[in-house]
Amino acid sequence: GCSSNAARICELYLADDRAFKRDFKTVGTSLPDTFSFIVSRTGRDAGWRARVAAITNIVRNGDAIAQELIATRCDRGAQIVRRLRFPESVAQGIRALDEHFDGEGRPDRLAGDDIPVASRIALLAQVVDVFHSAHGIEAAVAEVRRRRGTWLDPQVVDAFTQARQAPAFWATLAGASLSSEVRALEPARHAIEVDEDYLDDIAEAFGAVVDTKSSYTAGHSLRVAEITSALAHAIGMPPERGRWLRRGALLHDVGKLGVSNTILDKPGRLDADEWIAVRKHAAYTGEILGRLPAFAELARVASAHHEKLDGTGYPLGLGAADIPLETRIITTADIYDAISAPRPYHAARDPDTTLGIMQGHVGTAIDPLCFEALRTVVAGWPAASAMPA
Repeated sequence: GCSSNAARICELYLADDRAFKRDFKTVGTSLPDTFSFIVSRTGRDAGWRARVAAITNIVRNGDAIAQELIATRCDRGAQIVRRLRFPESVAQGIRALDEHFDGEGRPDRLAGDDIPVASRIALLAQVVDVFHSAHGIEAAVAEVRRRRGTWLDPQVVDAFTQARQAPAFWATLAGASLSSEVRALEPARHAIEVDEDYLDDIAEAFGAVVDTKSSYTAGHSLRVAEITSALAHAIGMPPERGRWLRRGALLHDVGKLGVSNTILDKPGRLDADEWIAVRKHAAYTGEILGRLPAFAELARVASAHHEKLDGTGYPLGLGAADIPLETRIITTADIYDAISAPRPYHAARDPDTTLGIMQGHVGTAIDPLCFEALRTVVAGWPAASAMPA
């Protein structure tokens, strides 16, 4: 659920959401340290008037702001877990990740045994990971001890104290085989057969995760998926292949989770460094999807959605001979929605205007066959509609 408050963090703190969240986790529990962090990190690259206004707002409304940000993340995380078909106990565990053992956490001020045990364990695990990664073993152990009885359940802390004495404990956390070690912990009886419907649900859930990162991209992945489905049908792609491709369209921008909202939501032209950063999202998509065997082919297809037929695209600079039809379909759908939907740098555009702009890129960025299919699809939408219903 963390992507759901990224834009709000940028708006409130005038900061890179990723760096702000990462560094804030290492502040600890001291109120003076928290205040110092916020003052030093808020609006560092903004003008002094904007910075003073932002800090003043945070000081005046700090409690309400914290409640808003955490409740948004917790609620959204629980919703996503439900869409992924996990049990309600898992959803509640995710929702309570920021509750503290002494009742001073959020969003519901739960305390003690009223907090799901999974949440209590996960909170400790997060603290250990953050401080171990940033400052080493002793810092992680010291921070856990410091939060015993306040943030952290004493029983869970004691269990950690015993577990950390095993020789392999820290070596496993730092080892190259960590992913396989974690997968090996899953009990065999908990294995779930993933059918086509479940794969659709997974793709839609993570498409929603991406789209909530920015208010300007709300619904983008779903719209691109629907346009992609319509284009695949118009071109004559077999239904099962079209369904598969729709998943790729839902996941084509998952790499944007690695891009700051200061860039994604910027109303003006990107500078050179920002453009380099935003271009990385396509490669990130390939890396993320490539870790899942069921999405291995989709990783190659979806991550190439910014490649161009003339070889000037990214991330690999592929030419027409190396860009499959499936990618060309997603590219066409993505460009249509990017031009027609409102963005920080332009207002929404009607279908005729959008198609007119796209016409100038047919043969270079846009496949001619896909563009003609798009014309047919758009003509079939209700009058004055800029997107599928």
